[in-house]
Amino acid sequence: MHLSADEATARKVGARHGSPVVLTVKAQEMAKRGIPFWQAENGVWLTSTVAVEFLE
Repeated sequence: MHLSADEATARKVGARHGSPVVLTVKAQEMAKRGIPFWQAENGVWLTSTVAVEFLE
């Protein structure tokens, strides 16, 4: 899953593939539980999956 640090960036990136849908991810809670994140060379944050409990 591709993650953005702010809503404006998320909308801009999402609009490249049609109408964007933006969800808020509780990334800090995920990290506290040991779920890994990594940053791609282009600055996008990635994680393999986001459980529904971390979505707002």
